[in-house]
Amino acid sequence: MFNTLIVQPIFNLLVFIYALLPGHNFGLALIIFTILIRLLMWPLVKKQLHHAKAIRKLQPELKRIKKEAKGDRQKESLMVMELYKEREVSPFGSIGVLAIQLVILIGLYSGLRRVIDNPQAIIDFSYSFLHDTNWLRSLAENINQFDATLLGVVDLTKAAVSQEGVYWPAMLIVVGSAVTQYFQSVQLMPSDKDARTLRQIMKDAGSGKQADQSEVNAAVTRSTKYFIPAMIFVFTINLPSALGLYWFVSGLVAYLQQAKILKQDEDELEAMADKPLPKRPGKHQPSKITIEGEIVSDTPKTKTTKKKSSKKTANKRRK
Repeated sequence: MFNTLIVQPIFNLLVFIYALLPGHNFGLALIIFTILIRLLMWPLVKKQLHHAKAIRKLQPELKRIKKEAKGDRQKESLMVMELYKEREVSPFGSIGVLAIQLVILIGLYSGLRRVIDNPQAIIDFSYSFLHDTNWLRSLAENINQFDATLLGVVDLTKAAVSQEGVYWPAMLIVVGSAVTQYFQSVQLMPSDKDARTLRQIMKDAGSGKQADQSEVNAAVTRSTKYFIPAMIFVFTINLPSALGLYWFVSGLVAYLQQAKILKQDEDELEAMADKPLPKRPGKHQPSKITIEGEIVSDTPKTKTTKKKSSKKTANKRRK
C-alpha cells in the first residue's frame, strides 16, 4: 500500500519530468522535481512559519503563567492550554509539514534505490501512459542510454563515503545540504545576545542555582541549529548522492521561501506603523465648529454656548 500510494506517485512524477526534459538529464530532473515539491508545499510552509512565530510571541505569557502557577504543574498546563486556545495556536501545528517532508523523503529514497539497483525500474515501475513518451520508448529498447549523473559531473548513484573511499563531488553536496539546513534554522531563531547556552545553564544548575524551564527550552531549541545539520550530514554521507542533492536543493528553496515570508511580515508591520491613526471625536479629542467667528466644541455644552451667543447678538441688534 505504501508503494502504491506514496512511492510510485513520487517516482512517476520524477520520471515524467525526466522524460519530458530536453536532454533527459536525471540530475537536472531531480532538481526540478525538488523545486516543484517545495512550491506545492508553499501554503503549508507559510502556515508553519507563521505558527512558529506565534509560538515565540507567547514566550512572555508562558513565563507569566509559570510564575502564577507557583509550581502547580496541573494548573500551569491548564493555563497554557487555555492561552493556546485563546490565541488560536496549536502546539503541534508544525508537525504536519515535517511529516509530509519525511514521507516524501522516504518515498523518494525508495524510488531512487530501485533505479540505482536496476535502471530497468524506470520502465518497470512507471505508469503505462508514460511508456508512450519518445524517451521511455528509446530507454525500453536500450536501457544503457540512462545516465544517472548531474550534467555529467556527479554520479548520483555513488555515496560520499563508501568502500571505494571518498567521492568528493558527492561530499560537496552532503556538506552543502548540512550548511543550508544550518542557515535555514538560524533564520527562524530570534537573536538574544544575553541568552545563556545549555552548557552554562547546566553548569549553574550544578552549583546550586535553579534554572528556569523556559530558559532551558529556549537553549535546547537554539542547540538544534547544530544538531539537525549534523544529523543530516551523518544520514546522507553513506547514501547515494541523489538523496543528498534533493536535500540540498530542498533546503536552499526553503531558505528562500522563509526569507520571502519574513520580508512580507516586516513590510506589513512597517505599513501598519506608517499608517496614521483615524481621528475620531471623543472625550479627549472633541470636534470643533465655528459659529459667527467663535469656536465652540461639539459636545453637550454646545447648545448652551450657542444659545448665549444668539442672545448677545439679538441684544446688540435691538440696541
